[in-house]
This record gives sequence, C-alpha cells and structure tokens, in this order.
Amino acid sequence: MKLINIGFGSMVAPGRVLSVLEPESAPIKRVIQEAKERGMLIDASYGRKTRAVLLMDTDHVILSALTPEALSNRWEEKQEDADE
Repeated sequence: MKLINIGFGSMVAPGRVLSVLEPESAPIKRVIQEAKERGMLIDASYGRKTRAVLLMDTDHVILSALTPEALSNRWEEKQEDADE
C-alpha cells in the first residue's frame, strides 16, 4: 500500500481520504471541534498553523501544516510513480 507524507513524517493511505479542505470556514471549524470532542482528531501539524484538514473514511479528522495544493501534488506524484 502506498502512503502519502502529510508533513513531518506523518503518512496517510490515499485510498482512505475522502476530502482535503482548508480550515478557514466555520463549518470546517465545527467539524474539527466535534472530532476533538469525540476523540477522532489527529493533529499532524505538530503545533504549526493548520493549513489543511483531511476527512477520512474512518470518521477521523487529520490536521496538516501543508496546504491542500501541496498534498494534492504529492498525491499526483504517487499516482504517476505507481503508473510507471
């Protein structure tokens, strides 16, 4: 199984990611707070500013310090490597 680096050595399985969102909107902030209350929040930003929120099919919410664009680029690179 291929994994994608989401920053600072943290990895996720790309097949488990439902969406990658920016954390600025009120609905996403609510999703983060609710996940924290349920114990389903994983902070992979290591104290840095959260720039992307990954929603997983396991109902986990993962915070990353990388931008959604950077994560998308890494995902595309992994897919190109797999195609070769």
